[in-house]
Amino acid sequence: MAKKIQAIRGMHDVLPQQSPRWQFLEDRARAVLERYGYAEMRTPLVEVTELFKRSIGEVTDIVEKEMYSFEDRGGDNLALRPEGTASCVRAAIEHALLDHPQRIWYRGPMFRRERPQRGRYRQFHQIGVEVFGLDGPDVDLEVILLTRRLWQALGLDNLRLELNSLGDADERARYREALVAYLLAHQDALDSDSAKRLHSNPLRVLDSKHPDMQAVIAAAPSLLDFLGETSRRHFDTLCAGLDAAGVAFQVNPRLVRGLDYYNRTVFEWITEDLGAQGTVCAGGRYDGLVAQLGGRPTPAVGFALGVERLIELLDADCVTPGPDAYLVAVGEQAQNQALLLAERLRDSMPGLRLLCHCGGGSFKSQFKKADRSGARVALVLGEDELQQGTIGVKPLRHDGPQQQVAIADLPALLARPDTEPTPAAQHASTDQ
Repeated sequence: MAKKIQAIRGMHDVLPQQSPRWQFLEDRARAVLERYGYAEMRTPLVEVTELFKRSIGEVTDIVEKEMYSFEDRGGDNLALRPEGTASCVRAAIEHALLDHPQRIWYRGPMFRRERPQRGRYRQFHQIGVEVFGLDGPDVDLEVILLTRRLWQALGLDNLRLELNSLGDADERARYREALVAYLLAHQDALDSDSAKRLHSNPLRVLDSKHPDMQAVIAAAPSLLDFLGETSRRHFDTLCAGLDAAGVAFQVNPRLVRGLDYYNRTVFEWITEDLGAQGTVCAGGRYDGLVAQLGGRPTPAVGFALGVERLIELLDADCVTPGPDAYLVAVGEQAQNQALLLAERLRDSMPGLRLLCHCGGGSFKSQFKKADRSGARVALVLGEDELQQGTIGVKPLRHDGPQQQVAIADLPALLARPDTEPTPAAQHASTDQ
């Protein structure tokens, strides 16, 4: 036998029994985003590598270690996108979308060659939001309120919000100097990754999860102490807005981003139910990125949420387990007419999820497949039913007798959760 080919490590198939949870999340997210006036943008999976080097930075782990980059046959240096913001900014500049404020959202796969573990994969999926052209704390508040509404739509109540301000570039530069000086005084206590980041990306040291580093991090200078009046007012206004909206949050002065284009607001939604990979949504303001990628200076704010991590948190009952009905056909003539009847039923009941049996088989084997499908009822079409314009309706999820009903009465019957026949259906059954 030929050797089996398996999926690449860290890249997973979404199987038919799993996809309803993905669809549930995507549908709820789209509905919430449309209510807030956000329009969808779809960007390519492959971009020129320079886009991510200029946006993320050449001395970051993503670019140095994790990005899938390659030279194509034409000699161009390309990369699978490791995140969505840079692509959205590139598209907004390229297509001249920044003449007025834009609220956009995106979804799709991202790629990073990390060590696969729970909640961290080499192909992972994000849903993200980007707002261009608005610089006030009110839009920062809006994107956070939007995420809260999404958690409500998904039935998630086990998330907490952490918040910080990175200030503006000059404030962060002064903080960086103070932080480097502090870390140099504690250099012997730094783990290997923090020692490498000391001069290239010192704010990322505050992200370290190494247990021996926590005391050093806790005693480090706070960026909030370096904020000027304008940045402090922006942050205080945002916090007051969250209080007024009833959103609980915790100010975390160690919450940072390692990229220079971030400024002022940064936030994360975190759960304790996923172990070490507990951040399910991260966002912030990045007023410097548009200019960094060749556009005119444009304020911007956004977030990205991890689809796989959120799916793990969804309740098992969040999706419908199967079709509404499974059509069983008994006898050669009934089997020949089954697909045509199924089409007529779908025409008359636009919302009906109907699975029609194909491939023949005995009545018993068809009923077994109907039960395994997860359908609420089996619809039984035999030679007698075909002649009389009726159909049998047999509940599959609870005990109950099979009822004979007129096909015209099926919509009203299937709309009832208990599938008990209506008086009209009983009357039709009695007459026949």
